[in-house]
Amino acid sequence: MTEHDVRALQRRLAAFAAARDWEQYHTPKNLAAALSVEASELVEIFQWLTPEESARVMERPETAHRVADEVADVLAYLLQFCEVLGIDALTALAEKIDRNESRFPVPGRQDLSESSDRHSSE
Repeated sequence: MTEHDVRALQRRLAAFAAARDWEQYHTPKNLAAALSVEASELVEIFQWLTPEESARVMERPETAHRVADEVADVLAYLLQFCEVLGIDALTALAEKIDRNESRFPVPGRQDLSESSDRHSSE
């Protein structure tokens, strides 16, 4: 999904809410709560499945449809939450990945710049 796609979806969600006069309810607190509820509904689908059953959940059309719907609900509330708070979701994700790559380096690999610095000073 491109940044343009995300923004287009956010505009559609905002227009949907505005047409129904729901913006008054779309506060950060309410959207965070709704996001949590929808994520819980996604978890509920997997709650009593074995790891093997959970890996095959998309093979059954009725379950696949439920999972896709809950994923859509989670994403919809997350995008609305980001819109209300002015968060660029893709930028936030890219920056978080960058931080995690620095915090959790691949074991046994050293940073190339660190390696080249050490070699240049030897």
